[in-house]
Amino acid sequence: MKKSIIILFLLAHSLQAIAQETETTPGLVTDRPDATEAPTVVPVGSLQVETGAFTTSFEDNGIKEEVFTYNTTLLRYGILDNLELRIGWNFEEVKTTINGMESGDVASGLSPLLFGAKVAISEEKRWFPEIGLIGHIFLPFTASSDFKSEFTAADFRFAFNHTLSERSGIAYNVGGQLGGESAEFAYIYTLAYGYSITDKLGAYVEVYGDLPEDSSANHFWDAGLTYAIAPLIQLDATVGKSITEGQDILLSVGVSFRIDKK
Repeated sequence: MKKSIIILFLLAHSLQAIAQETETTPGLVTDRPDATEAPTVVPVGSLQVETGAFTTSFEDNGIKEEVFTYNTTLLRYGILDNLELRIGWNFEEVKTTINGMESGDVASGLSPLLFGAKVAISEEKRWFPEIGLIGHIFLPFTASSDFKSEFTAADFRFAFNHTLSERSGIAYNVGGQLGGESAEFAYIYTLAYGYSITDKLGAYVEVYGDLPEDSSANHFWDAGLTYAIAPLIQLDATVGKSITEGQDILLSVGVSFRIDKK
């Protein structure tokens, strides 16, 4: 995790040359670090890269599972004024400790690749929110052997955004997901509040979760900071935890940047 943090910050520093943009360039709107996706699509011909690292852990009845994701990357490319294509992947490592003794079996490799799209449906007008629709499919055959799922997974969500003031706003998602380790359908939700502390520094708090049709619901919270080191480069850091059982701690850092068409 420490190596990943160093790499991310070195990458962000080296990317500052990209940031020599004009004042007419659309601002950077990312889908990280929170679970809430934005309804905004990237400009036509632009490539946006959102990458980072995170770790989670959960201990129950003497069994502790730690997940280290060294590379969680989402590529977003604008092909129309209201449409972007999306490709994403994670490189993960999962360690299990039983009664203080680390298991020799460590799962590592790529999780299933994500393929999807985002459509901008409407712009914000007074009380009417900005709205977008996002859909993904996760293909098991693209994953490493340790992370091949039994079912092809898919998800969709409607994304909404409301401006509250010049410095604050709320965003929320509603949708569903299917597949992965089971064929059970689950409803998903997110709700985030964001505040611009300065022109470069922002903060957010969020609750999110899923409600499977035949299993117990899972609810989480997180909070974090974003910092724009340049107009089209943003750093982020997050801490979170589950409200129900399932996650003792979440720690995440990342960097996002956009390369516009010349």
